[in-house]
Amino acid sequence: MTRVMPLPPPETEGKSLKPHIMVFPYPAQGHLLPLLDLTHQLCLHGDITVSIIVTPKNLPYLSPLLTAHPSTVAAVTFPFPQSPSLPPGVENVKDIGPSGNPIIMASMRQLREPIVNWLSSHPNPPVAIISDFFLGWTNDLGIPRFAFFSSGAFLASILHFFSDKLHLFESTEPVCLSDLPRSPVFKIEHLPSLVPQSPSLQDLESQRDSMMNFLSYGCVFNSCQCLEGEYMDYVKLKTGHNRVFGVGPLSSVGLGKGNFDSSVDVKALMSWLDGCLDGSVLYICFGSQKVLTKDQCDALALALEKSMTRFVWVAKTDPIPDGFEDRVVGRGMVFRGWAPQVAVLSHVAVGGFLSHCGWNSVMEAVASGTMILAWPMGADQFVDARLLVEDKGVAVIVCEGGDTVPNPNELGRVVAETMGECGRNVRGRAKEMGQTVLAATKAGGSSDADLERLVIQLSCL
Repeated sequence: MTRVMPLPPPETEGKSLKPHIMVFPYPAQGHLLPLLDLTHQLCLHGDITVSIIVTPKNLPYLSPLLTAHPSTVAAVTFPFPQSPSLPPGVENVKDIGPSGNPIIMASMRQLREPIVNWLSSHPNPPVAIISDFFLGWTNDLGIPRFAFFSSGAFLASILHFFSDKLHLFESTEPVCLSDLPRSPVFKIEHLPSLVPQSPSLQDLESQRDSMMNFLSYGCVFNSCQCLEGEYMDYVKLKTGHNRVFGVGPLSSVGLGKGNFDSSVDVKALMSWLDGCLDGSVLYICFGSQKVLTKDQCDALALALEKSMTRFVWVAKTDPIPDGFEDRVVGRGMVFRGWAPQVAVLSHVAVGGFLSHCGWNSVMEAVASGTMILAWPMGADQFVDARLLVEDKGVAVIVCEGGDTVPNPNELGRVVAETMGECGRNVRGRAKEMGQTVLAATKAGGSSDADLERLVIQLSCL
């Protein structure tokens, strides 16, 4: 039987009880870390106590937050519900890859009963829950639920649009999302995976979870008004209320700025960047999940050689071609590990970011004012790229598809042109957007105001 193992709640004897909030992240880096950053901000801005639902192997991610707010935040640790479809010991998507999302989502649903038992026995039960948008079933825990979107309002709008139009996926023709601002048109293969790939119960439940978020008491986005205002207005229209909050970019106000693998020689990296001309370096990273194939690495390496552009390539376990690093010594750096992405993107030498367009990378790039060279590969990435390229003009498409092997000559040409004179306008718009986005998180900015509004909502409950 699953047993809850909560840490002791903050001491309340002799004091009036503070509003108690439950936070429930989804166990994937791109989902978990932004919600912890939001929790940090709520603790700074509100007089609240917080209980965070977590499984044992994900508990270490809470360490910075628990250290920063020892009397306010407590971890409530439940054993991870095992599934015969998961390898033993897997508790985070990084241990299995994105294909494991439906299985992990199904496993997390098994926590409902122990959470309900914990809620019913708590001396100061939570007045609300903030849970990841993958955990739609938490709408049914008997307390107001705020859905936290680690992705953007554009994606949320698309998910809602298709909630009663799944038949459109039967077409092979591009689909016009006529209900949305700008009536965007997407190829079917560029939309997020919304339709079950097999008729299994867990696929159907995963689909249902992702569609339930507009039924929540509120919606919280790691985004901001100047980037996605029209889509947040769409969410407000479709939910029928104003409890929609754009509080991003959380990466610029969070606890995780310094979190990187100590194996990376950060001092050498930053020293090398210090010696480069302003805006001359292309930063390359494809997120925490994607590993390039040998053919993709060969093509990208050859393109970088041909482009003659300075670069930093965070390669993780990617199979870099033999001799490549020797051939580009002095002009390019290859890192196998984790670079401090926020710090690198904020360096004056970095002028472009070759990215898969995962939302966290998007927000970090936008906040730093860095132009994106977009290579969307799956999930929400084509949606994010569309927002950046067509709506905002702060990015250019250089390749598309997770299995695509780019033409080295063409990719090299586009890199050289975009990082050179031809990319001046895009870089200028990206820099302006960066200044506007950062202003949103400052006192009086839209994200700061929405954060205060969220704190007030939670306090009133």
